[in-house]
Amino acid sequence: MAQQPLHLPHSSKHATPTYHRRHGNPRADAVSPVSVSLRQGAPTDARGLRALIKALSASPAAAAANEAAAVHAHAAKLGLDRERTVRNGLIALYLARGDRTAAGALFHGFPDGRDVVSWTAMVTGHARLGFTDEAVALFLDMVGGDDCGVAVDAVAAAAGFAACAEAKDIALAREAHRRVAAAEVALDVVAWNALVDMYAKCGDVAAARRWFRAMPAGKTVVSWNTMISALARAGEHGEALALFREMQRAGVRPDDATLVAILGACAQLGALDTGRWVHAYMGRQLGRREAADGVVGNALLDMYAKCGAVDQAMAVFDAMERRDVYTYASMIMGLATHGRAEEALALFAAMRRAGVRPNGVALLGILSACCHAGRVDDGLRYLSDMARCYGVMPGIEHYGCAVDMLGRAGRLDEAEALVAAMPVPPDALVRGSLLAACRARGDVERAERVMRRMNDGGDSGDYVLMSNMYASRGRHGRAVRMRKQMRKSNVNKDPGCSVIEIDGVVHEFRAVPANSIS
Repeated sequence: MAQQPLHLPHSSKHATPTYHRRHGNPRADAVSPVSVSLRQGAPTDARGLRALIKALSASPAAAAANEAAAVHAHAAKLGLDRERTVRNGLIALYLARGDRTAAGALFHGFPDGRDVVSWTAMVTGHARLGFTDEAVALFLDMVGGDDCGVAVDAVAAAAGFAACAEAKDIALAREAHRRVAAAEVALDVVAWNALVDMYAKCGDVAAARRWFRAMPAGKTVVSWNTMISALARAGEHGEALALFREMQRAGVRPDDATLVAILGACAQLGALDTGRWVHAYMGRQLGRREAADGVVGNALLDMYAKCGAVDQAMAVFDAMERRDVYTYASMIMGLATHGRAEEALALFAAMRRAGVRPNGVALLGILSACCHAGRVDDGLRYLSDMARCYGVMPGIEHYGCAVDMLGRAGRLDEAEALVAAMPVPPDALVRGSLLAACRARGDVERAERVMRRMNDGGDSGDYVLMSNMYASRGRHGRAVRMRKQMRKSNVNKDPGCSVIEIDGVVHEFRAVPANSIS
């Protein structure tokens, strides 16, 4: 194929800024001499241009930014900028490097030449750039728009569902699905996966589950991962594990995303046996060593730590060749939570020596370690140094841990002062820590003061703690009135829940009022 150096067009018409703005072409005076010449020359036909544009679209954004305008100008010189496939490629290229203006000029400049590829490029490009509202609006215009007339395919449907998933608007998600169904689009497995993911990320897990079950045969590992992750995000960890077992029976091989989701579910449920099975599977089927690095290794470590197997978590930590902030944070939190405060503090020091900057989770672990070790002053120093030394603003959970630490030490005046000085209103965790300290010290007056300052109505834990405090002091009339106030305020007590793992199966038991059993 004949090649020639890539130069800007010299035609006065093509060099006019007004012409280029009107027709979506790059401005000649905005392109540097370096960007208008390719070392190996430039293609002179549509096929060669498409290949070049595709290669640039896959290159880093900075490289695309340097060359996109030059390629567009070269196409205009050859008269190929109006050729549909070239124009679609240029739209995708401009969006790949973040130039929505140039892409929009091309897209809107030739309304009669737009096809499903150009529409899909606009939807996908805007979604990737974070303009989800625009992406969804474009998709809804494409599917069922008054003057669109485009035959939507499965690729376009998948792009639209993905945009709706990022928008997290269930009404828009349902409308997009309705229009795709009305257009009788034949969905492939990628579009089905995007549909399930859309409903899951928009908060309708029941719909995600329903459409997952409705998928035709041929579910891929991505299909299973999408549903398992959706259940885990919704707190349905037991169902996530059950679906994982179903995935195994279906003969689908799990990947890293599956392992991370399942290990996370095991961590939340305390399903240590299942977590150990996953670890063994990693070594037996996937050829992993003691642990993988990266997100899978971190998930494995976190599972062991949250299930109380701290020594196994430390073995995973020691076997990891690459440790990031999440690795250290999970291990520090695991040690602190299970009473190994001095080891947590030592690991935090090692983390700093390794040049790893602590995050909020690691600092929460350090506060927890100080709380368990009775090192109150050290804990308060870490709290005050968070923003200045580590660039982390204390969150409600950090303040809650500090209040608990002061309360356990009997320093109730300081605990109450810290709650009053917090930059955010105290939540149930913070109030509960202070009320528990008041109960332990028999400080009813302070507890009543905390209750009076509630501006969110409180939760069941606040009322139960206060009622129990009255009862323990023999003030049963006050205890009864507190329970009545709880009912009057429409505050419902969450039922108790216990989880037990037997032979790798997690069983959940919930307490219900006796009068609700028929």
